[in-house]
Amino acid sequence: MKITISKKDFEAVCRHAFAELPDEACGLLAGYDREDGVRVIQKVYLLTNIDHTNEHFSIDPSEHLAAIKDMRANGLSPLGNWHSHPETPARPSQEDLRWANDSRASYLILSLADRDNPVLNGFHVEGDLSNRTSRKEEIIITDNND
Repeated sequence: MKITISKKDFEAVCRHAFAELPDEACGLLAGYDREDGVRVIQKVYLLTNIDHTNEHFSIDPSEHLAAIKDMRANGLSPLGNWHSHPETPARPSQEDLRWANDSRASYLILSLADRDNPVLNGFHVEGDLSNRTSRKEEIIITDNND
């Protein structure tokens, strides 16, 4: 699957992730799936990692609920989530795979290992807990939200 995200939203995710260092930053993704299979992110939610650690994240439940309500109010669909890896590559950790329990969701990971060149990768995760696999999704950064 291909995923589009606007340059403005990509930059907002990067700013939030840098501001949260040394902890992981996190948030949700909303938009729609086009008929040609391209997933269009129209809004990113910059949420609080209530675990305050660089090894994993938990989204603040009240912020999660508010984001879902906002999606519904604006006719957007939940598409997945994003989080940062402050010191490691933009690929799912074993913990990321363990917690990725929605096979319809996209999981975006922003690596800040090279502070001058953040890397954003997307993944699709499926399978049961004993045999979870991830497949990379192509990320396209656009000048707009379509």
